[in-house]
Amino acid sequence: MRQVLLVQRRWIQSVFALLLVAAAGCTEPESEEGIVARVGGYELSVEEIVNLLINEERLPAQVTVMEQVAELWIDYTLLGDAFADDTTLAFLDFDEILRQQANQLMILQLRDSVIQVDTAISDLELEEIYAAEDPELEIRASHILLQYPSQATLTQQDSVRATILAIRNRIEGGESFGTLATQYSQDRGSGAVGGDLGFFGRGEMVQPFEQAVLALSPGEMTGPVETQFGLHLIRLEQLRIQNFEEVIADLRNRVQTERFLRAESTFVAGIQERAEPEPTSGAYLVVREIAQNPATRLSRRAGRRAVFEYSGGELTVAEVQFVLQAQNPEFQEQVVTGTDEQLEQFLLGLVQVELLVAEAGLSGLEPGREVLDSMAMGARNQLRSTARALRLIELDRAPGEPTEQALERAVLEAIANVLAGATDVIDLGAIGFQLKQRTSLSISERGVGQAVLRLGQLRANRSPSIVEEGAEVPDLIPDTLNQ
Repeated sequence: MRQVLLVQRRWIQSVFALLLVAAAGCTEPESEEGIVARVGGYELSVEEIVNLLINEERLPAQVTVMEQVAELWIDYTLLGDAFADDTTLAFLDFDEILRQQANQLMILQLRDSVIQVDTAISDLELEEIYAAEDPELEIRASHILLQYPSQATLTQQDSVRATILAIRNRIEGGESFGTLATQYSQDRGSGAVGGDLGFFGRGEMVQPFEQAVLALSPGEMTGPVETQFGLHLIRLEQLRIQNFEEVIADLRNRVQTERFLRAESTFVAGIQERAEPEPTSGAYLVVREIAQNPATRLSRRAGRRAVFEYSGGELTVAEVQFVLQAQNPEFQEQVVTGTDEQLEQFLLGLVQVELLVAEAGLSGLEPGREVLDSMAMGARNQLRSTARALRLIELDRAPGEPTEQALERAVLEAIANVLAGATDVIDLGAIGFQLKQRTSLSISERGVGQAVLRLGQLRANRSPSIVEEGAEVPDLIPDTLNQ
């Protein structure tokens, strides 16, 4: 789960998240029996996608799963075909990527140049802070996580709950917590080590999790405990209190970080206050409409419409759409259903990015040509490494085998590794967006429906295997397919 339980508070991380690059949408192809997706001259058949999913019983036979796998197939096929066409990728324009990276660099340099904080803290001062707080408690716990599918129905939620209860019964019956965590937990990071989360302190986990674990004695288990990440079975492994000498280094770093973040927040608030940003009439309605379908093609006039105005500039519909296209469906749905106050905070975050970049520009922090060239070289090398890791270049071809056929096989193998949890999804970002502009691509609604029906039929004829006590197979979509 990549430590998703840990609380993230750094402002600069949230700023960078707003600089993500969008992905392009797909259009419906001409209907053809047995085809789920097309990209250029390549096709993904119903049989191929069903074969990918047939043994991945945690992935339900649902439209959203089929569409996500098809999108992944499109991205990987485009990447492999691009390298097969031109190993130098000379046709790619890195200007947009460089602009995003340059913005990030400018914001970092601006932060470091203007935020001056006295971070010198004496040991005596730290000892006073330590004495005023609770002793530094360290908690070590293990967990098993099962997640709800996106927009889960009550039936799906009940299925997940029944499964985790069955797992709990097996543990109470004498089976190993660690073994079952490795087998079933959807937190792949901790699951690989028997569910062990290692040591963490107060405030590092979300509240329901922390409250549940602190109510236990070492060796005890509780659950299911529900958080925004899903359902957990939690076992407390160890509690320990560190003395001052053990915590002084971490305490110093924490106090320094808190002081820096306060200064950072004050600086950003000052810039925003001077700019006096205000939403335009109907802005939130427009943003909700864009979030419902971020792939909508806007006219130039519609894209230039301002949703926020501020001294010296404006935030446009096209800029908001650009950001929304990079977000997962859950975030987009939150924008659609969010309150006006929540939308205001989202849009103000985008305005802050523009203001910080403008401030950095006025301070002469534009990166030079040498820096930009270095960025371009790094981006090309990273893309080549990505394709090599996926085995989409230097293809394993049989004698006389066409490149296209070898690539088709390599893409299916790469996706199979993702679905099995052996590798993570690799986000192509702006490169994926550019590749999608070079050729026709589509996902067939009819083909997706055929694949859902076929997968459901095949699974109905098989015995359930995820929980032996007769619980339903949970409808679970892994984290990697929701990024």
